[in-house]
This record gives sequence, C-alpha cells and structure tokens, in this order.
Amino acid sequence: MPVSEAIIQKVEALRNELEQHNYRYYVMDDPSVPDAEYDRLMNELKAIEGENPSLVVPESPTQRVGGAPLAGFSQVTHEMPMLSLENAFNQEDMHDFNRRIVERLGAGGAIEYACEPKLDGIAVSLLYENGQLVQGATRGDGETGEDITQNVRTINSIPLKLLGSGYPERLEVRGEIYMPKSSFEALNKDAERMGNKPFVNPRNAAAGSLRQLDPKVTASRNLEMCCYSVGIVEGGALRDTHSDSLYCLNQWGFRINSEMKVVEDIEGCLDYYQSIGEKRNTLPYEIDGVVFKVNNLALQQRLGFVSRAPRWAIAHKFPAQEELTRVIDVEFQVGRTGAVTPVARLAPVFVGGVTVSNATLHNMDEIARLGLMVGDTVIIRRAGDVIPKVVKVVEEKRPENAKAVTFPKQCPVCESEVVQLEGEAVARCSGGLFCAAQRKEAIKHFASRKAMDIDGLGDKLVEALVDEGYIKSVADLYKLTRYQVASMDRMAEKSADNLLGALEKSKKTKLSSFVYALGIREVGETTARTLSNAFGTLEKIRSANVEELLAVQDVGPIVANHIVSFFEQSHNNEIIEQLIEVGVHWPDVLVDESSKVLEGKTFVITGTLSQMSREEAKEKLLAMGAKVSGSVSKKTHCVIAGDAAGSKLKKAEELGIQVMNEQAFIDML
Repeated sequence: MPVSEAIIQKVEALRNELEQHNYRYYVMDDPSVPDAEYDRLMNELKAIEGENPSLVVPESPTQRVGGAPLAGFSQVTHEMPMLSLENAFNQEDMHDFNRRIVERLGAGGAIEYACEPKLDGIAVSLLYENGQLVQGATRGDGETGEDITQNVRTINSIPLKLLGSGYPERLEVRGEIYMPKSSFEALNKDAERMGNKPFVNPRNAAAGSLRQLDPKVTASRNLEMCCYSVGIVEGGALRDTHSDSLYCLNQWGFRINSEMKVVEDIEGCLDYYQSIGEKRNTLPYEIDGVVFKVNNLALQQRLGFVSRAPRWAIAHKFPAQEELTRVIDVEFQVGRTGAVTPVARLAPVFVGGVTVSNATLHNMDEIARLGLMVGDTVIIRRAGDVIPKVVKVVEEKRPENAKAVTFPKQCPVCESEVVQLEGEAVARCSGGLFCAAQRKEAIKHFASRKAMDIDGLGDKLVEALVDEGYIKSVADLYKLTRYQVASMDRMAEKSADNLLGALEKSKKTKLSSFVYALGIREVGETTARTLSNAFGTLEKIRSANVEELLAVQDVGPIVANHIVSFFEQSHNNEIIEQLIEVGVHWPDVLVDESSKVLEGKTFVITGTLSQMSREEAKEKLLAMGAKVSGSVSKKTHCVIAGDAAGSKLKKAEELGIQVMNEQAFIDML
C-alpha cells in the first residue's frame, strides 16, 4: 500500500526538526527544547517509520544505533593521506617554525595563524557524498585506516546528513573523536562497580569505545567529535582561510572548538599557548597541546609538505601527563583522621611539568586492583595540580625479585593496632588520642565547644603549641604554663591567663561531653549522650563488649566495633587516666535500672498503629531497655502487629514467635 504524501512530508519534517535539535544540543551546546520534547518527537518518528518500513533511510535520526555487531573492521585507504604534525616543545621551537615559514614565503608582514587546543583523542575521517555520511575511518598509519562507519553513526555530534546547503558534492571532514572528562569518570565508576578494569585515561577510553564491534556499546559511551580540517573537496569549494572554512563546517552541522582563535605573528601564538595552558584543567575535555596553522589556505598550498607533515602547521605540546617509572618501595602514611594510606616511592620522573617521586595508592583494594608489586614499572599520571597517581602496572617489565605489598598490622607512627572494619576500604590507626599523626586534629576536637569547650584555644594556637613541642596529647593541655602560652605569637600575659582559666574551668564537665571529646570514630554528640545515659559511668562504657553496645539505642555494628577498638588500645586508656589525674571530672549519670524491664529482648513493629505512631512505640520500647529490629528472625522475642501487618507477621507465625496486637502492647506498657 503506497504511503500518502502527507505521511512522507510529516516524516521529512520530523527528521529535519530532530537534526536541528541535535545540532543545537551536540554541536552548539545550546538546546532549544527540553529532553522530554525531543523524546516525544523521536518516538513519533519511530512510530511512523515502524508502520511504514519503506520510509526508513540510513540518514534518519532513528538509525544512529543499530545493526548487528561486526566480525571485524575492514581496511580503508585514504584518498588523501592523513599526515601527522611536527612537534614544538618550547618557545625556541616555535620561533624556528615561524622563521622557516617567513623565509619560505618571503613575507614582509606578520603571518596570521589559526590556533586551537589539541584534543587528546582519536583522529578520524568522515566522507560525505551529496550531504550524506557514507564512510567513517580511523587515521591508522595515515595511508590506511579502519572502517568504523557503523560506530561513528552513533555519535550525536556527527551529522548523518549535512545541514543547510552549498556544501561540496564530495567532502571529507577530519576531526578528533574524544571522551569528555565527565563521561570518562562515569565510565570508570561503572567499571569499578561491576568489578571490571577501568580505563587508564580518556584517550584510551575513546579508542576502546570507537573500536567496539558492537555499535550499541559505542553509542553508550557518550563520545563527541570536533572537526579541525578537511581532506577531499570535490564539486564545490570552501572559504579562503582555515578559520572561515571551519565556521562553514559548523553551519553544516559539525562541532568546532569554541576556543579556536586567529592571532598574528609568533608572539600571538605564544600568548595563546599560555592562556590555554592556564585554563587546561577547567576544560571539559583532555588536551595535550595547541595546534597552530597558517590561516591562509593559499599560503598553505605554497608552503606544501615535508616528509609526512605539513610545513604550515605545528603542535606545541604541553609537558607529558603520563610517564613510565619504577616503584622503589611502598610506605604507609597516617593521616590526620587516622587513615593509613599506602604511598609508592618512585624513581624520580618528570611528568605534568614537575619531578615526581611519590604517588598515592589510596588503599589495599587499589593495590590489589592494579596488581602492583614493589619493583614494578608503572604508568604515572599527573594532570595539572592533581596528586600523581599510579594508573597501570606494566606487567611485562616486572623483575624476578618483585615483592608483594604487605599492609602493616600496627600503626607505623604510634604502633597502635590498625583496624579495617568489614565493608570499609580504608584502614585506620586506632590510637586516636596518642598517635602523633592525629595529634593536632585530636586536640582541636577535644577543645571544641560541644566537647570540652575550652574558650580561646583556637586551631592556629593548637598547631603552634604542638609545633613548639609543648603539647603531645590532650592531657598536656592541662600542664601548660603561663610562660609557654604567653610566648606564642599574638598571645600576651592576659590572653595566657584567660586560656589557663578556661582550661581550669573545662575540667568540670559532663560524661557525654567527655566521651564525645575523645574523638571515637562515628561517635557524635548524640551517640555520646546515648552511651552515657545507657551505661552511666565511663568505666562501664570502657568495659562494654560489642553485644552490650548493640543493645543501646542507635548503636549499630560499625559504631560498636569502633568503640571497642578505641578502648582496647592501652595508649588511649593511658591518656584518659592522665586526664583524670590532672583533675578532669564529671558526675556519673543516674541510670534507672528498674525501668529496663525489657532489657535483652528484641521487638519488631509491623503494620499501622492507631493510638500512636510506630516511632513512638519504638521510643517506649527503647526506654524500657528493649532492642527494636526491622526484621523478624529466630532472635526476635515479640512482634507487635498493627493493622495491615504483612510478611513480618506471617514470618513470626511461621517461627512461632509471640505476636501482640496494639491493645495488648498498650496494656503491657
């Protein structure tokens, strides 16, 4: 059955509108409609094409992702070779480049150069015939590349059909396919979550994504393409300058780099290089230098080529961001919060503009992921001011005497036990009050308002007192002399007297404030108060085991283990005893044991209660010493079932656990 002219016109209108939206969104970064409207138009087009298969054409926006996976890539011979560029690494190289051009041209005036960032991606060639994309190919060796037509069709910033009019009958557009930094980070997060090996850098990710045999995988990788030149031009012409030609391509649907600029003479090039270098780390994509081209195309023709590179262009490279070096050793540092971090000691290497001899390894999970051993040759990456990172081990260079990395069981600073709780990647020193690496932060926390509330003991003063060696632990605060305090910068005798008075005043405190001041991991102000109310004395908190702590409201397994680990360290207990000896004291908290009639019993609340909320019921049970759980198990003593109780009630009945309705629960209270 023939398709009506109205349907044909509708399909053509939808395609044109969608291509315009693609152009605005992916090329101009200026979307004109919300995503929901774009999706509506796309779904409408898909529906019409589904009902009329004869209307489906390769350049339709609906055909960007499709086709069966390839068995392999066929070879493409470039009709015009894709040449490489000569490199400049300093200002002298750039001046030599400009001098050669001026001498060859015999130019008397300044040369005009087109400047643009050198994207760190994959060079590609796109061939259009009568405005239709017919072939996409990699650069390869410059003479021969791989046919990646199916994959480039999935990239939204590559037009399947040129926009507007006036384009040549045959047009080869050349550019760089790259992966934006945000897409790279998201891809690696997904890889790590799935247990897969992450990519080393965005360029490798782009190359791997572009060479997928299944174009659907390429489509999922959020690649982009930015054009930088043309190759074959037949049946038409472009503009007289390189920059104007790129603006022309932009009007036909291609993304061009918004940082492109035309300058005069070599000094203009050097200024541009400097400005791009300063904003390099803020760009949404990786670059490894700047490309300079003689802007006038006629002058380009006169200059010609040498060997496999044009005389009229050069790439001024930035310092390399990745280099090879060797891991001499792995040491362990303790941070201000007690985190024990492995650090690779490296054979010094110049990367990212500086000499690097250390790189963080984050944790043992990262070492395991890398498969790193002492003695390995590794790839180091340093982008801008980012801390140097080991991104890959070159296993084929591993020496026979390579050694496995062993994580320390004792803190390398204070010899307290190193604790790593289940489910946590970071291991920590448990000697929080004693460890020198944590000293400053421990003292700052101890003196804070919600802890011991030592007025006048600010962060800078704490750091100065520690640096002078006057305090090595929180107990030393109470041993400070008037002379020591007054000798600090900006501290007169009156200020010293005020601080010593505040220290004396702070000796009288509350149990909850003291527990909070100890800086036990995960024990905040509320948990400290809960512990104090539940146990009443510091000795009972210190001697409590995990099971006893878990019976306390809002204390879970992680917090309970942190508390037990803290008080198991003799160093921490020594500091506590020293604090008591210098006069820090508090009244015990009165615990009404008679109210703990349900201690040791576990309740589960399910369904809807009519006379109180479930949260109110939970509070009442906790006040009587019960533990309230969210799930039913053999350890459950009783289930309180309100209206519409579901699977928890059923499970309780199956296990033979006592069930109490709301009225019975109120009677019990």
